[in-house]
Amino acid sequence: MKIELKEITVRELTEGYEDNEEGGVVGFDGKLDIRPPYQREFIYRDSQRDAVIDTVTKDYPLNVMYWAVRENGEFEVIDGQQRTISICQFVEGDFAFNNRYFHNLQQDEREQILDYKVMVYLCSGTDSEKLEWFKTINIAGEKLTEQELRNAVYSGSWVSDAKRYFSKNGCAAYGMGGDYLNGTAIRQDYLETTIKWISDDAIERYMAQNQNQPNANEIWLYFQSVINWVKTVFPKYRREMKGIDWGFLYNDFKDQSFDSKKLDADISRLMLDEDITKKKGIYQYILTGKEKYLNIRAFTPNQKREAYERQSGVCPICDEKFEIEEMEADHITPWHDGGKTTPENCQMLCKEDNRRKSGK
Repeated sequence: MKIELKEITVRELTEGYEDNEEGGVVGFDGKLDIRPPYQREFIYRDSQRDAVIDTVTKDYPLNVMYWAVRENGEFEVIDGQQRTISICQFVEGDFAFNNRYFHNLQQDEREQILDYKVMVYLCSGTDSEKLEWFKTINIAGEKLTEQELRNAVYSGSWVSDAKRYFSKNGCAAYGMGGDYLNGTAIRQDYLETTIKWISDDAIERYMAQNQNQPNANEIWLYFQSVINWVKTVFPKYRREMKGIDWGFLYNDFKDQSFDSKKLDADISRLMLDEDITKKKGIYQYILTGKEKYLNIRAFTPNQKREAYERQSGVCPICDEKFEIEEMEADHITPWHDGGKTTPENCQMLCKEDNRRKSGK
C-alpha cells in the first residue's frame, strides 16, 4: 500500500464543489468524492463548523485529512468529510462566520482563505487495504459506527438505495416507524436494526449477498410489513413500544391471528402490576408467554432472611437444612397464578430444588 502526503489549497479543494441528491458531494474539480457510500450526512454542529473556519482564517493548521486513490486516478474522502464540507459551504456562501459571509470579506481576506493549504494523505491500494487503513485512522472526531463501516465494506448499488429509505434525516423509515425504533437514521441505526431483523442477526452475510442488487426493495417492503403488523396488532401506541425488536416478533408471529382488543386489555392490566419492573417486556411476554421479559420484582434481602428464619433454614421440598447462601427465594404461588412478591408469598428453596421447580 502506498501513502503520499500532499498539500491542497482551499482554492483547489472547493473548485467544482457540488452537493446534490443525484451527484452526491464532490469537489477538487469533480475529482474528489467527498461523501462516499459509507460516509454519513453532514452532522457537524454550528460550533464545530465555525471552529473549522476560525482555524482557517487564523492560518492555524487543521488536522491532516485522508483520501483514498481510486483505480481511475480520482479520490474519495476517508477522513475529513465534515471539515471539507464546512470549508466548501463557507466559500460557497452557505453560511456566515462572525456575521460575515465569504463574499463580505475583503479581497485579501478571501485570498488568504483560498490560498490556505490543507495537508492530505493519499492512500493507494486494494479495497480491503483501504478499509483496514480507514478503521485504523477512525480514532478521533466523529467516529464511524459499526454499520457505517459495514456500508464501506459492502458499498454498491444496494447500499446506495437502502440509504435512500433508511439513512437520511426525515427519511421514509423515520416517517413510518420512528416511534418504534431506537437511535437515529443519520447514524445508520435504522438500517442496522432492519437488516438485523430480516437476516436473523446475520447482518454481514445479508449485506454480502445483496451487495450488487440493483435496489433495496426487499428490505424496504419488509420494514413496511413489520411496522404495519405492529400497528395492526397493537393499535394503541405506548412509549414502551419504542426500541422493541419488532422484526423478530413479526418473523415468529406474523401468521397468527390476534384479538387486538383482548391484547390491549391484558397489556393495560400488566402495566398496572407493580411486580413487573420491565414494562417494555410486556409486549414480548404477551406474544411468547415467557416471563423472563418482565423482570418480575425480586424479593428483598430482608424478605429472604424472614422466610429463612421462619423455615429454620429447612428447604420445604427436600427437608434438608442449608445455610442461607445455599438457598434462593421462590414465589409460593407463582406470579402467573396471581402470586405477589410479598413476604407472605416468599419461601426459601435449596438451589437445586429451586432450579428444578423453575424448569418445570
